[in-house]
Amino acid sequence: MEANSASKWCFIFLFLFYGVQLTQCSVTYDRKALIINGQKRILFSGSIHYPRSTPQMWEGLIQKAKDGGLDAIDTYVFWNLHEPSPGNYNFEGKNDLVGFIKMVQKAGLYVHLRIGPYICAEWNFGGLPVWLKYVPGISFRTDNEPFKIAMQGFTQKIVQMMKDEKLFESQGGPIILSQIENEYGIQSKSYGDAGHAYVRWAAEMAVELSTGVPWVMCKEDDAPDPVINTCNGFYCDYFAPNKPYKPTMWTEAWTGWFTEFGGPIQQRPVEDLAFAVARFIQKGGSFVNYYMYQGGTNFGRTAGGPFITTSYDYDAPIDEYGLIRQPKYGHLKELHRAIKLCERALVSADPTVTLLGSYEQAHVFSSKSGDCAAFLSNYHIQAAARVRFNNIYYDLPPWSISILPDCKNVVFNTAKVGVQTSKTQMLPTNTKLLSWETFSEDLSSAYEDTEIMTVGLLEQLNVTRDTSDYLWYTTSVDISPSESYLHRGQHLTLTVQSAGDALHVFTNGHLSGSAFGSRENRRFTFTGNVNLHAGINRISLLSVAVGLPNNGAHFETWNTGVLGPVVLHGLDKGKRDLSWQKWSYKVGLKGEGMNLVSPIGIPSADWMPESLFTKRPQPLTWYKAYFNAPNGNEPLALDMGSMGKGQVWINGQSIGRYWTLYANGNCNQCTYSGTFRPTKCQLGCGQPTQRWYHVPRSWLKPAHNQLLVFEELQGDVSRISLVKRAVTNS
Repeated sequence: MEANSASKWCFIFLFLFYGVQLTQCSVTYDRKALIINGQKRILFSGSIHYPRSTPQMWEGLIQKAKDGGLDAIDTYVFWNLHEPSPGNYNFEGKNDLVGFIKMVQKAGLYVHLRIGPYICAEWNFGGLPVWLKYVPGISFRTDNEPFKIAMQGFTQKIVQMMKDEKLFESQGGPIILSQIENEYGIQSKSYGDAGHAYVRWAAEMAVELSTGVPWVMCKEDDAPDPVINTCNGFYCDYFAPNKPYKPTMWTEAWTGWFTEFGGPIQQRPVEDLAFAVARFIQKGGSFVNYYMYQGGTNFGRTAGGPFITTSYDYDAPIDEYGLIRQPKYGHLKELHRAIKLCERALVSADPTVTLLGSYEQAHVFSSKSGDCAAFLSNYHIQAAARVRFNNIYYDLPPWSISILPDCKNVVFNTAKVGVQTSKTQMLPTNTKLLSWETFSEDLSSAYEDTEIMTVGLLEQLNVTRDTSDYLWYTTSVDISPSESYLHRGQHLTLTVQSAGDALHVFTNGHLSGSAFGSRENRRFTFTGNVNLHAGINRISLLSVAVGLPNNGAHFETWNTGVLGPVVLHGLDKGKRDLSWQKWSYKVGLKGEGMNLVSPIGIPSADWMPESLFTKRPQPLTWYKAYFNAPNGNEPLALDMGSMGKGQVWINGQSIGRYWTLYANGNCNQCTYSGTFRPTKCQLGCGQPTQRWYHVPRSWLKPAHNQLLVFEELQGDVSRISLVKRAVTNS
C-alpha cells in the first residue's frame, strides 16, 4: 500500500522521429492528499450536473467554476436517463456525458465522476431505472445477484466509454477520481451482513476495472482498501478516513439545501460555509467538493423525493439560471485563493495545534523547506476575540477563521465578506401569450378506455411503470332509491386512504375534492362529501405521483397510489367498503395519449378557443398559447403563480411540474454563526414555494413558440407571464 499511495508514475514515450509525445499518468494518494503529476494537491471541486442544465449552458457554467477558483467539476452519472429500457442507451443532447467531460477538459479542469450508479441526488428513483425494480428476484443495493449483475453491467459500460475516449487521467484525460455506490453507510444497518458483503463486492468490482485513478465511497466507514472513504455534510472537520494512509476528503460540502413543495427556501450563509471549509482544511483536509456549485433545474419528471421542486437551485454559488450569486461566489473564490497560498505547507506538514484562549486556537503547518501557514480560529458564536500569535495581536470575529499563508499576515477571514451582495429581480419581458385554446380531459375515457380491470386496489407504480404521473382508479356504486339520505337532501361521505402523493376525487364526472401528502408524510386520507344519486354512480380517483422515492432502505418496495380502504359513509346500513369491488385502471391522461405536448401534428379541431374572462376554469384542462422569444440574452422563466398544480411544456420540451403550494416554515432572523441546519435560515414563508420556472433560451425559436400547460385544479392562465431574471450588485 505504501508504494501505491506514496508516488505517482508518469510514463513519457518520445517518438523522436515523428515528433510525438504521449504522456500517461496514474493518480495515487498518500495520507496528505491526492498526488497528480507527482505533486500533492489541495483541490477544490464543484458539483454541476449535466442534465440539470442544457448543453448550451455547460461551457459558461464550467468557465464560471474555473474563474471561481475550482480545480475540478463533480457530476453524478444518471443511470435512468442513459438506459431508459434494458440495453437501450441514450447519450445524446442533455445526456451527452462524454461531451460534458470533454468540455470540462477543454477548460483545464479535472473531473470527479460519481458513477454510483445509485446516486440519491433528490432525483427520481435515486437515479436507478424503474425497469430494474421488475427484474425477477431483485433487491436493490444489497448482496443480491440480479442487482449486482445489472449494476456491474452499467458501471462497466460507463468506464469503457471513458476509456474509449481516453478520459481517465491515466490516459491523459481529466478524470482523477471515480465513485462507486453512494452514502450507503446510512443504510447498512438495514442490510446487515448482506450489506457488508455488497460493499466489499462493489469496491472489488470497481477496482478491477483498472481505471488508473482512485475510487471513493462517500459516507462508508468500512470502505475496503484501496477505496477511499469520504465525508458528506454541512461540516466535516470531525471526519477521519478509516485508514491512516488515506487522504481526508469531503465529497459533498453542502452549500444550501434542496426545496420541497410546501416548504420554505433554505439558504446557507457564506460566512458559515467558508468557516466550515477552512476548519476542514486546518484539520488536514485536502479535497473539498461543493454540493451544489450550480444546482440547476429538475426538468421533466426527473425530481424525486417525492415532492422535490422543479427548481434545484440549492442556494449555490451559481444559481439555477447560471448567474453568479454574490457574495457566496466571490467570498469562496477569495477563500480558495488564500488556501492555495498555503498549499505547499498544507501537503507536507501536520498541523501543530495551540490554544490561544477558551474558544481560540492556532493550527500551524511548518514544513522542512521553510513554508509556514497558520489558521487562527474563534469558535465562539457571539463574542469576537483578540489573540496573540507569534507576538502579534489578531482580531477574530465570532465563528471565524483567519488564514495566514506566511504565519504573519492575514489574507482572508471567513466572517469578513468584502464582496457586494447581488440583488435578483424577475422583470417583465412584454412578451404576450397569444391565442389561448383549451382541451378538457374527457373523464369518461378513464372508464371507457380501460386498460386493466380487476377486483381490488392496485399499487400505482406496478401499473404505470412511471410512464406517467397519473393513474385512474374507477369503480361503480349502485345506490338504492330507498336510501334515506336521498330524501333528506343530504350527502354521503367518502374516505380514501392513499399512500401518496396527490389525489383528485371525481363523482359522476364532477370534482368532489382533492387531498395531498407531504415529503414527511406521504400517506394521507381524503374525506369529503360526494353527491351520489339513485342508481349507478361512477367514482373516479386520479392518483398523482410527484416524483418517486430516491433514498431509504429497500425504497424499491415502497408502495404508492390508492391502497385503501375506500369507504362510503352515511348509508342506511352504515358504511360500505368499496376497496374489494371491481376497479378499472387507466394509465395517464387522454391528452398524454394524444401527444398533445407535441408542437406539431395535432389537429386544430381538438382545441377550442377559450374566452378566459367568461368561462370559469375547470379542473383537468390543457391550455395552449403561442409567443415570440424576447430580445436579449437574460435567462427566462415562466411566472406560474396564478396556477394550481400541473405540468408545463415549451415547444414539446418539459419544463417540469409546477405546484403553487405556499411555504410553511420559520422565517425568523438568520445569523451565520453557530452550527448550521436547514431549519436555521429560511426564506419565503407564506409565499409560493416555487413561482418561477426556468425556460432555457436554447429551447426557443425567434417566433411562434408553443406553451402548453396541463392544470389539474383551477388555475388562471391569463396571468401566466414570461419574465427575465436580472442580477445587480447592491
